[in-house]
Amino acid sequence: MALDVKFGVSTWLWTSPFNSEAIKLFPKIKEYGYDKVEIPVEDPSLIKVDEVKKALADHGLEAVICGAFGPSRDLTHDDPVYHQVCFDYLDQCFDIAAELGSGFVAGPMYSAVGKARLVSAEQKKIEWDRAVSNLRKVCERARVQGLEIALETLNRFETDLINTAEELMQLITDINQPEAKALLDGFHLNIEEPSIEQAIRTVGSKLIHVQVSENYRGTPGTGQTNWEAWKRGLEAVNYSGTISIESFTPEVKELAGAVCIWKPLVPSQDGFAKEGLGFLRKWASK
Repeated sequence: MALDVKFGVSTWLWTSPFNSEAIKLFPKIKEYGYDKVEIPVEDPSLIKVDEVKKALADHGLEAVICGAFGPSRDLTHDDPVYHQVCFDYLDQCFDIAAELGSGFVAGPMYSAVGKARLVSAEQKKIEWDRAVSNLRKVCERARVQGLEIALETLNRFETDLINTAEELMQLITDINQPEAKALLDGFHLNIEEPSIEQAIRTVGSKLIHVQVSENYRGTPGTGQTNWEAWKRGLEAVNYSGTISIESFTPEVKELAGAVCIWKPLVPSQDGFAKEGLGFLRKWASK
C-alpha cells in the first residue's frame, strides 16, 4: 500500500545557519521534486520571514520549522536563566512557524543536545520533572499561535534523557498537553531501537513528523536501514505527514563537528538530495 505522505529536505544538507543566502536553495529543492523544505532555526535574527514566505510561494514549497538546541538552550539546567533563554528562543521559532504556516516546531527541546552524562536516579528525576514542567509552559506558548511541538528522541551519545520511543511517550504522557507530539528520526532509531516498526507503533497517533537518512547519515537506500519495517510501522499508524531527509555537509565545520561528520558521506550533496528522494518516492509507492 502506498504511503500518503509529502517529502522534505533539510537545508542542513547544504549549509548552516539558515539565512537569506540559504533561500537560494529553494529552486533546486523544488526542481528535484520535494514538497517541503525543512528550515533549522539556529539564529532567529538571521531569518527574514517575509523573504522566506515569498520564496516558498514562488517555488511552490511548504516549510517545516526545526529548533536547534545548543548548550545555552536547556530546559533541564539547574539555572532557570537557561530555561528563559530557551522560552524566548522558542517564542521566536513559534512566530516563524506561525507566519510560514508550518503547524509545529520540531526538535529535542527538552534538553541541550550533547548533554549526555551518567547521573544519579535522583538527579535524573529532577531533570525529568524540569523538562515536563517547562514543556508544559512551551505547549501553552505554542497553543497561543495554534501550533504543536514535535519532540524528538536522540541517541545516547547526544542526550541522556530521551533515547527511545517508549521514553518519549512517557514524557508526552507526563506533559499531558494536546500540543505535545512526536518526531522520529531514523538515524537515532537505528542506534537505540530493537525494532523500528515497534518504535513507530509506540508513538502511534502522536507522530507528526519523520526525519530519515541512512544508518550512517548517508543517502536513503544505500545503507543498513530496515525500510520495510519503516513502511509497516507508518502504515500501521496511518501516518500522513512529511518524511524529511536530514543530514549534514562536512563543509560547515562547526555543524559537522557537532554531529561528528569528519569526511564527506557522498560525492555530492545535490546527488544526496536527488538520489535520496528518488529512493523514498519509489519505496513509499510500493
